[in-house]
Amino acid sequence: MPTVKDLKTLSSNVRSALDAALQEGGGLLRLAPCWVPRSFLQPGKRIKLHPDDLYAFGLNRGGIDERWFASTTPCANENRTPDEGLSYVVVNGQRFTLADAVQEAGEQLIGSAIFRKYKKWPVYSKFFDNMGPIPHHMHQNAAQAKLVGQEGKPESYYFPPQHNNVGNNFPYTFMGFEPGTTKAQVRKCLEDWNKGDNGILDLSKAYRLKPGSGWLIHPCILHAPGSLCTYEPQWGSDVFGMYQSLVEGREVPWSLLVKDMPKEKHQDLDFIVDQLDWEANVDPHFKENHYLEPIPVADTKSQGYIDKWIVYGKVHGEQLFTAKELTIEPGKKVTIKDNGAYGLITVAGEGRMNKLRLNCPKLIRFHDLTEDEVFCTEGAARAGVTFENTSATESLVMLRYFGPEVNPDAPGLEYVGGVKL
Repeated sequence: MPTVKDLKTLSSNVRSALDAALQEGGGLLRLAPCWVPRSFLQPGKRIKLHPDDLYAFGLNRGGIDERWFASTTPCANENRTPDEGLSYVVVNGQRFTLADAVQEAGEQLIGSAIFRKYKKWPVYSKFFDNMGPIPHHMHQNAAQAKLVGQEGKPESYYFPPQHNNVGNNFPYTFMGFEPGTTKAQVRKCLEDWNKGDNGILDLSKAYRLKPGSGWLIHPCILHAPGSLCTYEPQWGSDVFGMYQSLVEGREVPWSLLVKDMPKEKHQDLDFIVDQLDWEANVDPHFKENHYLEPIPVADTKSQGYIDKWIVYGKVHGEQLFTAKELTIEPGKKVTIKDNGAYGLITVAGEGRMNKLRLNCPKLIRFHDLTEDEVFCTEGAARAGVTFENTSATESLVMLRYFGPEVNPDAPGLEYVGGVKL
């Protein structure tokens, strides 16, 4: 069986290979798995990576707890490999990055509206999968991230049941602060950083995580994701600031708090506190304004399939990303039309998607190629993609995420000053 090591990597002049891939896939691109390690976390072992390969980047780089989907966003890890975080298109024994493909044929792949505005595929999604919780952290907004030459990062969560047969150590997520929390209390937590646990979770509230549900998280809101395996459509950025000093006995270095803040502000506690959207963090209706339950697109169960919105809503008036979960019953075939390009990952079953085979693997070696991930071009999405479940016994289930402002028919969940519109 061919692996990534058998492929020839193209770093320029990818047009002919791209055209061949589009022809072979019927407007679709086959993507190879994109694995990402995190040095400060412990892998949750539910993203199907072989246990012998959890530290394939080296023990010093940390365990692999993330898989990124249809990504043109470099990972911001220290000591990262040059292509870390970038998805590769695979065709005819060759590979090239999706980022290079978009630069070569952006309007054809992602549509003229998105390419002309952003000059790139501006979003991505991932599985993140940890044994325990992540430190209480925030992601900067666009203006804050621009101070260090980066982009802001709103994000969303969906907890696929297929990847959550166990909840691991802490299936709860702290989000924001209890109403009435003061900035002085948060500043005191920063002052106490080197004393051990700085106590910032004492100011927050944890919500139990439920497989098959999700959340929409705006920039500048503190959150400490729990131990469910999470599908996470988000903006194409890897900025963050971690406000918790100790997690499950593991030190969180100050450098991870200030890594995406101007150097002259790295010891300015008032500046660091003011990075937080205070009104959003102490919102007394936090769950009402951020919690997501799946919503069927239409009543199609009698036709042998169901498509559901799993990520929806706007961030400060903008629809930056959306996502759907498509389930097709055994032996059924359906054609689905969408408004724009999307990245797709198969989480259960087997079948076909236009000309490409879909197969959800049981276990993946680090260098393995798979048949579970696809990028769908805007043209193919609008024309309609034909999905077929070739199994006689198992449902075919796929998650797909979309770029900005392509689904005006999506449900609304807009946060403005603590009010859901």
